[in-house]
Formats: sequence, structure tokens, C-alpha cells
Amino acid sequence: MKNQTYRMTMLYDFYGDLLTDRQREFYDLYYNEDLSLAEIAENYGITRQGVRDIIVRGEATLQEIEDKTGLIRRYHRITEAIGAVERVCEEIRELNLNELQNNALQQLVNALDDSISNLRKE
Repeated sequence: MKNQTYRMTMLYDFYGDLLTDRQREFYDLYYNEDLSLAEIAENYGITRQGVRDIIVRGEATLQEIEDKTGLIRRYHRITEAIGAVERVCEEIRELNLNELQNNALQQLVNALDDSISNLRKE
């Protein structure tokens, strides 16, 4: 994955609902709202280390779930595959437009485009 914050944000987006309320809240403040450990600690009246412990436990929980399920890895593979299919559709469309001019082929490409669009909405 691209970097630590991106990875943690993806984990939270996929599995954040599985954290405790406090873990979810601190995790969101730290990674999504970009508050420092000290700011969170001050707002909640606990130590910086206490905030860090809660966030680290949340990170470990999310990573463990990803290790077991692999949903984020699958999501990335599927997204890449959809992109590849989109590129092939575009090449077929261009070939058909410039050389073949086949209506049936154009309808098939349009159907593929609709299917890809539906997959992206999921």
C-alpha cells in the first residue's frame, strides 16, 4: 500500500465498525481528523500514552482482521482488473470506430461499460 496513513485509513474504512467506540473515535481523530496524540489526550483528559495505547490496539485489531480476510487486498486486485477491462474496452471502441464500424460490437462494448459502471458503484 502507498503509505502508513493511507493503509490505516483503508483499514478503518473497511473494518472500523468492528472497533470499540473509544478505539473508533480516537482512530478517527488521529488518522482522519489529523489531531495529534497530545490534542486528543487533552480533549479527553487522559495521557498521551493512553491515547497511543488505544490507537495501537485498534490498529492491531484492524490489521489482524485484514490478515484473516484479505478484503482490502482483493479490493485492490479487483479495482486494477476493472481498470484493465476499461482500457481494453476503450481500445475496442477506438478500433471499431476507426476500422470495423460494427454496430453489434459497439453494443457489446456499451454493455461492458454498463457492467463496469455497476461494479464501480458497489
